Amino acid sequence: METLFHQPQSGNEMPRFAGRSTMMRLPYCDTPAGLDVAFVGIPLDVGTSQRAGTRYGPRHIRSESVMIRPYNMATGAAPFESLQVGDIGDVPINTYSLLKSVDLIEAFYSELNAWPVIPLTLGGDHTLTLPILRALAKKHGPVGLIHVDAHTDTNDEMFGEKIAHGTTFRRAVEEGLLDCKRVVQIGQRAQGYASGDFQWGVDQGFRLIPVEACWHKSLTPLMAEIRDMLGDGPVYLSYDIDSIDPAWAPGTGTPEVGGLSAIQALEIVRGCRGLNLIGGDLVEVSPPYDISGITAQLGANLLYEMLCVLPGVHYQGEKHL
Repeated sequence: METLFHQPQSGNEMPRFAGRSTMMRLPYCDTPAGLDVAFVGIPLDVGTSQRAGTRYGPRHIRSESVMIRPYNMATGAAPFESLQVGDIGDVPINTYSLLKSVDLIEAFYSELNAWPVIPLTLGGDHTLTLPILRALAKKHGPVGLIHVDAHTDTNDEMFGEKIAHGTTFRRAVEEGLLDCKRVVQIGQRAQGYASGDFQWGVDQGFRLIPVEACWHKSLTPLMAEIRDMLGDGPVYLSYDIDSIDPAWAPGTGTPEVGGLSAIQALEIVRGCRGLNLIGGDLVEVSPPYDISGITAQLGANLLYEMLCVLPGVHYQGEKHL
């Protein structure tokens, strides 16, 4: 029997300003049963250190995803002819407690481990990646990581707290969640409190690619190197929208000048094709700081591009870019 794959609701069937309020207007699914890929929202901003508002990120990413059509004209990817994709809603975080929210997120994603489903997460602040990695490591063991961000998020503490959006990857290393020889950080920039602020991850084995090494060039050759480095093992992709310059993505809590372009952002995600991606997230969209919605729209498109490079996606009319 031919498999009938879920499809985004067409703009020719229902106006794009109406219809489903899910990611890409896909069917809402009560459970991940039968899905290959699940979009999940985490409306979290309890872990932010500057401007709050990322609790509204998932809702606005979904809202701005209405223009995305099923077929990727640039790459030939046809994810909705290849994979069963649905939106399973939001994690019910505790809006008054970051630590309780972290536990709730870990429990939610640990339950997903019972299914062969790849989660793509709409954030929410970057604290959320730690409990996701905790859950995925139960299934996959230590994973490789591509972390795109203006910041390294390897602080030991923030205001004396060990868990916050700037400590995520130090805790992940300490807890044995990452294969440190297969970790790449891209786009870090701006200032630090000391000259060695970016060094901690490098000392653990990370490859660090500061934003200045990305200026004025295509990142397609870099991604070819990264694919060779990461090999066939499981890889998680964590994409902070503040990696992109505020000119392209102003709606975020900790913007830094001199960032990546939207074009480079697309090159990074498209360059992940061929990796054994076991999940991904797009975090730190803060809609109150961008009433135009272009930050959330860019976030929605990057999540679509993540979907397009997942294992099992078929490509039609192969493109040679």
